[in-house]
Amino acid sequence: MQVFGNVASPPERKVSKSTNKGYYEFRLAESQRGLDTGPTWFTIRMMVDENPQLNKGDFARVTGKLKTDFYLSREGKPTGTLLIIAFEATKVSKVAASQDMDKSAGPAAIKEAVKEKAHAAQQVLPQATAPVKPPIHAPDRQEAAVAQEESDWSTLYS
Repeated sequence: MQVFGNVASPPERKVSKSTNKGYYEFRLAESQRGLDTGPTWFTIRMMVDENPQLNKGDFARVTGKLKTDFYLSREGKPTGTLLIIAFEATKVSKVAASQDMDKSAGPAAIKEAVKEKAHAAQQVLPQATAPVKPPIHAPDRQEAAVAQEESDWSTLYS
């Protein structure tokens, strides 16, 4: 499973109680589109003892397996969170999207190329409209229906 979202808390190193191995854990708010604009929150556990180099607010892509973590809250009620056991978490940036640029180009040239690509993506091309059939008037519609209902039964009995 892949999730794209913003890092909500900086990754912190923790140690597993059962295996005594280190891992990194952070919160992620999944980006949303459509009618439901509220973010979906995930707890990400990077099971590799290597800092993912993510900061709060970074847009990241996380790849892993989705699990649910159920526990008792402070009030004593059962509650749960969405948990991703991740093996990859990388920062996604606009500059990385323009890797086809010459590496010798300066940051100003890269910013200009990103703006041009964004502007080209926003242009809307006009489309030809489909031909529309004229509406059938009521008397013509009735004649068409009668002609459709009547059939020649003589062929069945000969």
